[in-house]
Amino acid sequence: MSAWAARDGLALAAGLLAPFLVALALVPVRTDLSHTNAALILVVAVVAVAALGSRTAGVVAALSAAAWYDFFLTRPYETFDISATADVETAILLLVVGVIVSQLAARARRLEVVVVTDAAYLARLQRTGDLVRSAGSADTVVDHVRGELVQLLGLRACRFEHGTLMGRPARLLKDGSVTGWGPEEVELRVYGNGRYQGRFMLTPGPEALPPLQARLVAVTLADQTGAALDTAGPA
Repeated sequence: MSAWAARDGLALAAGLLAPFLVALALVPVRTDLSHTNAALILVVAVVAVAALGSRTAGVVAALSAAAWYDFFLTRPYETFDISATADVETAILLLVVGVIVSQLAARARRLEVVVVTDAAYLARLQRTGDLVRSAGSADTVVDHVRGELVQLLGLRACRFEHGTLMGRPARLLKDGSVTGWGPEEVELRVYGNGRYQGRFMLTPGPEALPPLQARLVAVTLADQTGAALDTAGPA
């Protein structure tokens, strides 16, 4: 199981349990606590789950919060019946607000991940660009980019081939699309100043196809390698 899948699984469990535990903790003071304040406290629990997990976890938390609000905090207690119209309206609002806020929190988390990921991609490109300008050997750049590609694409292995093209392996193309992504090697061609310099042969790992943004960064790394090889001349 990947780290993301494990995290989402924990978030779903938290979506079920966190509102229950919060509502249960409010039972001793439920007669002194207004229903509005109790609902707001449960909304905070929903937001916390959504911020740490997925949109689905946020929706589960909102449903759980509405159910346990009804069960523990409205009369008649310890039943899923609601006798007062105001309590019915509060429960519905709790559900609606919980769902909306959880979606906003999940979106904010996703945007944060994108920003962090973008920064990591830019750092890879900057490191490689600096190496292209400073390295005394194109082989140093090739070895560096091999390591970057393994980490970036989650590869099991990566090697570089100089010389002519042989065979018809799957390819990672300039636009980031791929003609195949499986256990067999995938070709990433390297050009410098319009001339073919060689190719990286990528052996995919167990994870699914990397996101498009990562694939486009891989293509750019290959272009940087091509610039270094073109400057160095024939291998």
